[in-house]
Amino acid sequence: MQKRTLIKVAVASATALLLTACGKEEPKTAQPAPAASSAPAAKVDASGPLKVAFVYVSPANEEGWSSQHDKARQAVEKHFGDKIKVTWLENIPENADAERVIRDLATQGNKLIFATSFGYMNSLMKVAKEFPDVIFEHATGYKTDKNVTNYTARFYESRYLAGKLAGATTKTNILGYVAAFPIPEVLRGINAYTLGARSVNPNVEVRVVWTSSWYDPGKETDATKSLIGQKADVITHHTNSTAVAATCEEAKVPVISYNSAMKKAAPTMLLAGVVHLWDEYYTKRIQMVLDGTWNNTPTWGGAPEHMIALEAVTPNAPKAVVDDINATMAKMEKREFHPFTGPIVTNEGKTVVPEGKVATDQELLNMNYFVQGVAGKVPTN
Repeated sequence: MQKRTLIKVAVASATALLLTACGKEEPKTAQPAPAASSAPAAKVDASGPLKVAFVYVSPANEEGWSSQHDKARQAVEKHFGDKIKVTWLENIPENADAERVIRDLATQGNKLIFATSFGYMNSLMKVAKEFPDVIFEHATGYKTDKNVTNYTARFYESRYLAGKLAGATTKTNILGYVAAFPIPEVLRGINAYTLGARSVNPNVEVRVVWTSSWYDPGKETDATKSLIGQKADVITHHTNSTAVAATCEEAKVPVISYNSAMKKAAPTMLLAGVVHLWDEYYTKRIQMVLDGTWNNTPTWGGAPEHMIALEAVTPNAPKAVVDDINATMAKMEKREFHPFTGPIVTNEGKTVVPEGKVATDQELLNMNYFVQGVAGKVPTN
């Protein structure tokens, strides 16, 4: 697919990004990768198209997690044309319904199934054993099998960039963060955002309110109002609805959206969107199945793989901040900069990454702390 610009900044004088990938490369797998499978599961019927299915946990037409996957689904349908036949299902809960739906899709002849929410993992693994001739790919999980792999993006990279924008925007020096669960993925995002913010404004404090749900507009709205009450004047989130953006729009508080650039939900208060890009990944994986070269090596892609972006940056952002964001992104694309470069110190004073060192993937995957600048403690439950 055509190479895309990763930061879409609405400032005419913004410096163009360098898009050549070179330099030291970071490991791309989310955990130690198994050896590539020598037995790709799907067998393409030459008389018909490859049947591909997508399963979403939330509505596909909202500006959220599932909508980004659905945009990629539309892109691959356009790219492959009649070579593939696509089915997609939305609002599938992470319970026994997921197992039933995934099994039904396999029974109906789908040879490649993308399950796009963490909570589908155990259901998918169970069904995969029943259908060894079907390929299953799971977003944000960690389990694999001969016909199962997982994939995710280095969301923390664009979080770091968003933090720079937030740190330069705040007047109260209090940033709000609506978060779903205290798992390493979410903690990485909170910490990267804080590190980015404090790189331009050392006085920033990030306050977190937990919803204990990936998708609950009511809880997300209440959490946002709570943070506004705590004088947070820039708010972001790691949840999957548009509620945080919409609440900030109503309250006239600047917001940095997650999953997509939520322009409809926050047309006047959107500072930027921390965005996931899945179209190149899905195109590559479908092509591998068509070519008979699919393998089960997990993917943890970031800036060089075009899987993350900071989009729709407000035209009111100071040029110096935009230039800093662009320069940092260019370095991340070439793996010349890592957001978790030491010294990294927790908010309890413990050095977890020494000066001159970079956090390993294993350390990132097991993150269980807040960095300096985040208020409170990581919940233990």
